[in-house]
Amino acid sequence: MATLVTQILPGLPTIDEHHVDRRRYPDGVAFMDGQYVHMSEAKISVLDWGFLHSDATYDTVHVWNGRFFRLDLHLDRFFEGIKRLRMKQPYDRNKITLILNNCVALSGHRSAYVEMICTRGSSPMFSRDPRQAENRFIAFAVPFGSVANKDQLERGLHVAISDTVRIPPKSIDPTIKNYHWLDLVKGLFDAYDAGAETALIVNANGHIAEGPGFNVFVVKDGSLRTPAFGVLPGITRRTVFDLCAEIGLLATAADVSGAEIKAADEVFITSTAGGIMPVTRIDDTVIANGLVGPVSRRLMDLYWQKHDDPAWSTAVMYP
Repeated sequence: MATLVTQILPGLPTIDEHHVDRRRYPDGVAFMDGQYVHMSEAKISVLDWGFLHSDATYDTVHVWNGRFFRLDLHLDRFFEGIKRLRMKQPYDRNKITLILNNCVALSGHRSAYVEMICTRGSSPMFSRDPRQAENRFIAFAVPFGSVANKDQLERGLHVAISDTVRIPPKSIDPTIKNYHWLDLVKGLFDAYDAGAETALIVNANGHIAEGPGFNVFVVKDGSLRTPAFGVLPGITRRTVFDLCAEIGLLATAADVSGAEIKAADEVFITSTAGGIMPVTRIDDTVIANGLVGPVSRRLMDLYWQKHDDPAWSTAVMYP
């Protein structure tokens, strides 16, 4: 990566800061239509199928202390989603790696939330045939954000279980990262109505599925379990499996019922936006006596330590 990046960094364009309304847009840089622009200039057509039909796939990787974390895994999933949605885009893996690097480098952020997107685009003749659409690639880097804030990370999140059913895999393949979030948004409003901070929704079999942008783990008698059916296999979820293998903890993917999650010794959620985040209350049930448990704490600490490990992370090449 370093060689490729050094080839392009000397020619990085400057970003026009004129007319930037920082009250409405985060401080960041996007890549669209072959050029780098400020986030305020990153716009798509209202005729883009990504907007009209949620016909898009995306992936998000984060940068911490100037290093991408597990970038290769995010790129693998992104390209697999493009393939399975029968999309095409003009950039190969090396070029997209450069584009993501440049978005971060131009923004100057040392910790960032970096997204790559492929939309179906639109047809010049506004055809309803998706084969005639011109697919579009977009990327951007903005300041790092977390599902849980500092206070919630210290005390643990309050999560409510909504009876909203996750879109079943027979309808939408959950392994393709997508923007079909209406079920998750409904779950969020159910959680807010219940006085909670975020939500878990259920799968078609009535078991726990996932939350808006995160997977969930339960810890019971020293072993870990995470829902297997109807969920996106998150990269941070995979990272937990890798960490558990490294330190000798058993972790499996299997059904988790509402009763089981409330009877767990510990619960935590996982997301690129925040990493491993503890849960200490589900509905009206207090988990782990309302404290962050030892397994959660150990995994959280190890997770952030890995961000400096070259085997797990890649340096951003700044000008």
